[in-house]
Amino acid sequence: MTNNQSKTASRARHLVTFGLTAIEDVVYVGLGVVLAATALCLLFLAIRSFVLALVAHALSGQVISLLDQILLILLIIELLYTVQVSFREHALMAEPFLVVALIATVRKILIATAQISQLAEPNDTVFHHSLAELSLLSLMVLILVGSLVLLQRHGKTAAIDRSER
Repeated sequence: MTNNQSKTASRARHLVTFGLTAIEDVVYVGLGVVLAATALCLLFLAIRSFVLALVAHALSGQVISLLDQILLILLIIELLYTVQVSFREHALMAEPFLVVALIATVRKILIATAQISQLAEPNDTVFHHSLAELSLLSLMVLILVGSLVLLQRHGKTAAIDRSER
């Protein structure tokens, strides 16, 4: 390959890389906007539900629903943070994904626990399945928290730089 061909190939690679990075940035911005709008709408709905339950003196009956909504909002905010870090660093960071997984798992535990308590007459099969699900979810919480502690203790955020992939 001649020197001119090498320079042309290098420029072409640079243009393709620049174009793909620009597309990636546009997608991240779009995802961020959608996630932010979703979080704001859900926050408004949660506040509305809270106020209506408070006025109706039915807050105790709505606590699980409100907690579920709050955890969903937190999950979306953590996803938004993950998009922000990916946009800024052009790298995948492990910690935000672990936090998202932890929030999703806690949310699922909350919902499963509420469903068990709302069963009119839980039979042995349903109870054992629910107990197994809650046990696995609790184990996931321990693993996720342990992973977060290990990442923070070592002072490193596991990043996968896209240029190395």
